[in-house]
Amino acid sequence: MIIGIGFSAFMLYREYKPGSLDVLQFTWQTLFWLFVSILFMVIRDFGYIIRIRLLSNNQLTWRKAFSVIMLWEFTSAITPSAIGGTSVAIFFLNKEGIRLGRSTAIVMVTSFLDELFFILAFPIVMILIGRSDIFGFGIQENVPWYKNHFMIFTLTGYGLKFIYTVIITYGLFVNPRGLKFLLLWIFKLPIIRKWRPGANESGTDLINTSKEFKTWPLKKWVQAFLATSLSWISRYWVVNTIIVSFFGFAYLNLDDHLLVFGKQLVMWIMMLVSPTPGGSGFAEYVFKEFLAGIVPLGTGVTLAFLWRAVSYYPYLFIGGVIVPRWIRKHFIKR
Repeated sequence: MIIGIGFSAFMLYREYKPGSLDVLQFTWQTLFWLFVSILFMVIRDFGYIIRIRLLSNNQLTWRKAFSVIMLWEFTSAITPSAIGGTSVAIFFLNKEGIRLGRSTAIVMVTSFLDELFFILAFPIVMILIGRSDIFGFGIQENVPWYKNHFMIFTLTGYGLKFIYTVIITYGLFVNPRGLKFLLLWIFKLPIIRKWRPGANESGTDLINTSKEFKTWPLKKWVQAFLATSLSWISRYWVVNTIIVSFFGFAYLNLDDHLLVFGKQLVMWIMMLVSPTPGGSGFAEYVFKEFLAGIVPLGTGVTLAFLWRAVSYYPYLFIGGVIVPRWIRKHFIKR
């Protein structure tokens, strides 16, 4: 929070021009569309809750699924984007009553679905909108692609996602025994050798869960992917509604709305290489640069802060409420 808010304050101070923020008038329309922005984030989390219950065969109740997703988002918000909360999510699921090997498989499938959405959506967006439209703001026109730092970041993030997806696909659906072998090999280390029997049991659970997922009917896979798509698409539309809240729905035509949506997709791929917690600082900078030419000059930093206030900071506060109760429930014996 200090990194993100501090960076926003610095950028606002450096780029502020007298009168530039006068266009940001708070009206009933502003409040309505900001509420819609928050509603999109609620829909996004609801999609994740549906997916985690589906992958657990409804072993998680709605309340437990909500807790897992909020804890997951909290850890993602306080760790670098390249790490995220995925590894810790295995621990959360296990503490909610799902065996460790099965928890590992479930989290791997969620990662597979998330990365699959990015891998499929990115080329579709590139084809529909065009490369120059997505990467053209914040830099000079007609710059060669290898000098476009936004494109380099995006291609790097996309390449990492593609490699990661191939590894998950192979380990989960082709050779889960190889994952078990790797797990047992790691637990040969002297410092963790005493937990090797548990690792062996978890590896067996992983193999059994992998067999279960490989026999899943197509209907379940479609439902899981639709829930994933609903979550990400809802998050991307948040920026559009924030722009509409201040400048009106007619400010952007349909093509411009699609362009802003496409920039969000690209931006989240770029954030994969950010070393800061939750992409703080980096996300605000990229947001401001990507919206240059779309919103009035001098308002980009303020809109970036509002965007993070809707899509990022709430998870820190929610986590601050849920984490102590969750720890008290699972670790403190009365």
